[in-house]
Amino acid sequence: MSTNNAADGDTDAEISREEASELIEEIERRRSLKGLAALAVAVIGISFSLFQLALAARSFTFTIPLPVVDNLQVSLQLLQANAIHVAFALVLTFLMFPATMGDGFVARGLGRLDDAVQEAVGSENPLTSVVGRVRALLRWAFVDPNRSRVTPFDVLCMIAAALSAIYFLMEFSEIQDMRVFGLESGRPVTEIYTFLEPVLGGVPFISEYSYAMILGVVGVLLVLEATRRTLGLPLMLIVATFIVYARWGYLISSGTPFLGLLAIPELTWPDIVQNLWYNTENGVFGIPVTVSVSFIYIFILFGSFLEMSGAGQWFIDLAYSATGKRKGGPAKASILASGFMGTISGSSIANTVTTGAFTIPLMKRSGYSPEFSGAVESSASSGGQILPPVMGAAAFLMVQYTATPFREIIILATVPAVVFFFGVWVMVHLKAVQEGIGGLEETTPMRKHLTKGWFYLVPIFLLLYYLIIERLSVSRSAWFTLVALVALIAFIAAYSEETRAFLLGSLAVVFGVELASYTLTGTSVLGLVGGSGGASVPLETAFSVIGPRIGWYAMLASAVTMLVHPKMESKVLDLNPTVQESATSAGEVTGRDLGENQLFRVGTFVIKSMEEGARTAVPVVIAVAAAGIIPGVISVSGLGPNLTSLLLALSGGSIVVMLLVTAVASIILGMGMPTTVTYIILISMLATPLVEFGIPLLAAHLFILYFGVIADITPPVAVAAYAASGVAKSDPFETGVKAFSLSLNKAIVPFAFVLAPGIVLLRQKDNAAELPIREQYRVVNFADLAELSYSVPEILVPVVGVFLGVIALGATVIGTLYGQINRLERTGFALSSLLLMAPGLLSATVFDLLGLVGVSVSVDALLLDLALRGVGFVLFVVLVAKNKRETASARGRAEGVSA
Repeated sequence: MSTNNAADGDTDAEISREEASELIEEIERRRSLKGLAALAVAVIGISFSLFQLALAARSFTFTIPLPVVDNLQVSLQLLQANAIHVAFALVLTFLMFPATMGDGFVARGLGRLDDAVQEAVGSENPLTSVVGRVRALLRWAFVDPNRSRVTPFDVLCMIAAALSAIYFLMEFSEIQDMRVFGLESGRPVTEIYTFLEPVLGGVPFISEYSYAMILGVVGVLLVLEATRRTLGLPLMLIVATFIVYARWGYLISSGTPFLGLLAIPELTWPDIVQNLWYNTENGVFGIPVTVSVSFIYIFILFGSFLEMSGAGQWFIDLAYSATGKRKGGPAKASILASGFMGTISGSSIANTVTTGAFTIPLMKRSGYSPEFSGAVESSASSGGQILPPVMGAAAFLMVQYTATPFREIIILATVPAVVFFFGVWVMVHLKAVQEGIGGLEETTPMRKHLTKGWFYLVPIFLLLYYLIIERLSVSRSAWFTLVALVALIAFIAAYSEETRAFLLGSLAVVFGVELASYTLTGTSVLGLVGGSGGASVPLETAFSVIGPRIGWYAMLASAVTMLVHPKMESKVLDLNPTVQESATSAGEVTGRDLGENQLFRVGTFVIKSMEEGARTAVPVVIAVAAAGIIPGVISVSGLGPNLTSLLLALSGGSIVVMLLVTAVASIILGMGMPTTVTYIILISMLATPLVEFGIPLLAAHLFILYFGVIADITPPVAVAAYAASGVAKSDPFETGVKAFSLSLNKAIVPFAFVLAPGIVLLRQKDNAAELPIREQYRVVNFADLAELSYSVPEILVPVVGVFLGVIALGATVIGTLYGQINRLERTGFALSSLLLMAPGLLSATVFDLLGLVGVSVSVDALLLDLALRGVGFVLFVVLVAKNKRETASARGRAEGVSA
């Protein structure tokens, strides 16, 4: 590709995939493991994915096939499944993330102590030798300076995590009894492991507390340690503070003004541990982890399979085919590519780096500054978490916390998400106008690109079909889509002009044999071999059973075809380079040319997808496990209603103050933390007060989610923007500032839809006055849209206003529309943007200020809203016309001078 304004130079070169991976590992502080440790991560990660696939396919009861002996029948309770889920994540965390690299305050303190002792008593003194040996021992046990080795402390943590999962599996009846009689009723460790009696039988602590209590304490500590490694010390301290508060919050006097509302009953450590570790309603294994088990992991796995299939690069190329030749084409393609990749990746950082490795250099070469290029990429990448149909992990938490079907979450999230991406698009276009930036001279024609990789779109549409048309559950929809994706990739991999006849014939034979078997015996071929045949069934019945299994038959036929034609290559399938590298590496280890074997490549694609899915899921699982502790403490302590009363009192009854407090808290708490953590913590504390103000429940949750996402590109801890600066080789802080300015509409739109719920397609129910406040709104239907007296003023006008408002906002931020805009005009555009997007924010602020001086105003809210939007529209039209006229006049004068 080339550009109209190309500039050569090393600083504009694309970074390699290896460099992108290293940058992500550095930002996330992951280890770069090799040898046995890398193999352990792969085996455990694949096992984790297989466990989750079994849950998705068969729920909590499934069969594990075993050689020689009878198959193992597994039937899990929810608490057991959640415990295994978290145990997998803990073990992988201690493998993948170092406890310390020796640069923390403890390690530095030990170094200073060693130096001080040497200076005080001399290097030859025995004390110096002892201190040095102790320091060396501690470094060996805990420190991994190069992020390349697993330490003894890591191994100890992994063993403890495994023991916890084993206890949940083997002693679940005891756990059920302890729910009634308390943790003190459990058996001590010496009674469970009798061989430890001679060694530990006389130790007071061991004999005083039950094994369940010890494991619960250790388990919570492991979650805190895993949180520190993956998500940083601040979140660990926040979670630990809530645990300390649960134990000693009773010391707060209820008579203290304001703070007295935080007083709670006295709780013992066994009470706290039981609620945090042996409970599926709250705590570590509460609702967030349940959502991770049921929804989040399978969608992360779906994204991993899409990425490993080569869809990521295809989506990037699709974006360039669609927009590359337009004005500012590389930046517009970056927006589309990041949106597409948001469907695959739930991580703002990973999305920024993987997409930005390709898009940022092209933006720089076209004429955008390094800071602006990084800002565009990070801003658009952060939006992947709010873009349907997949969205991020927080969307699945919203399903559970609000008891709303996922298809309705998709519906209400669509308009604001489109508005956000449209707003960034407008700003990069205006920047291109301002800088005179053109597009790419050469791009692949759209039709040619779609012809090559159309099949990558099939899983997305299939997912929407299952969710919206078939109305299947989220987990079942994801499972069926994942099976279809693997079958499709296998079929495409096996398809060529040479193999076409054999492949289609194999599929027909497999399908026909299965259909005949089921018609004649009422069971499949495998069932017939196992001796489970029965009476015949009608052909129509057999077809209705066999038809939905076409994906599995396609996999079998494809495998047979690739086995017969091992050296074939597909002309359209381009798997992720990681897959080919892994297949080649495996061939080098075994001494065989496996990298050229198509069946082995497809098998490697499946295995690598499961491994990468587990790697991606680990921080998310740890995040939801840690964050679940906070609502657990709020629940067990009875803090919730008091916290709501405190926040309502502090807001002074002002909805504007409450919204601003929520927005600021979301951004501050979300800095450097996953959006899921921010969402869980804040909906536990702030969702109820927002609803008490009359804001629809779903709008309140979406409001919190949006500001949690904004935190990823908000200085001073703009993690996505700083990741982009690493690719763009730009100033990190300046990149963060520009990213935030490009995402300003993401900050205004939430205020717009909480004050005008029609923007997110929510309508108050007819009998709202008779319902609890949380149930007063519903998602609109076609009948609502056909009711013009409702849909025009409350949906159409606000939605159009928001779209026009982001254009005005773009002109305000960039300082250009058709031509340059002076300060006064920018102020006018800013005012028109606010009036078009969120007039309720302005009117509510005015009424609150009038209320402070004792003036009460009563107006029709809808009429006022429409009037203010009308004023904003008139102001917008006047300013646009003025700028267009002045720009045309200036161009005419310039052409006259040049003539």
